[in-house]
Amino acid sequence: MAGMIRKLLVSTVATKLIQEARKPQNQAKAKKLFADWQAKRSGKRPGGTSRY
Repeated sequence: MAGMIRKLLVSTVATKLIQEARKPQNQAKAKKLFADWQAKRSGKRPGGTSRY
């Protein structure tokens, strides 16, 4: 019984995430967040210069 409730909850959350991800303003936020994350991981600054 608990497994069925858990699956229902997970599918509900996943559906909501997909609906939110389709909105244009959220897509723009996600793209900026991903670009910032990539820049941070590669050590590059948004202006195109390196740290050192």
